[in-house]
Amino acid sequence: MKYDPQKHHRRSIRLKGYDYSQAGLYFITICTQNRACLFGIIENGEMKLNEYGQIACNEWTKTTEIRNNVELGDFVIMPNHIHGIVRLLGRGELHSPNTNIVRGYKSSVTKKMGLLWLNE
Repeated sequence: MKYDPQKHHRRSIRLKGYDYSQAGLYFITICTQNRACLFGIIENGEMKLNEYGQIACNEWTKTTEIRNNVELGDFVIMPNHIHGIVRLLGRGELHSPNTNIVRGYKSSVTKKMGLLWLNE
C-alpha cells in the first residue's frame, strides 16, 4: 500500500514529559522524504542496497565514532526507511539527545547522497 498522507495520519507515540536524552534503549525508524524507495530493492526476500543504501548503512555505523555516548544495536535498511536500536549511555561529551542523533544522521546521508548525485 502506497503512503497517502490523507489516509495515514500519524500521531506521536512519544511519552509526554519523558526525557529521551536519558540513558536507555531506543527503537528508531527513519523514513525517506515522501517515502521514496531510494536505498535499493528487495529481491527474492533479500534487501539489495544500491549506492544510496550503502551511504545510509555507512553513515549509520559511523554514529559511534561521532558520539561517545551511543552504542548501536541491530539495524536494517529497507528501500524507503531504516530501523535501528540505539543505546544511549548518558548525555556524553556532546550532550546529544537521540533527536540530534537522528538529525545528524539524516543530514549526513542527505549531503553524501547529494554529492553522489552531482557526480553522476
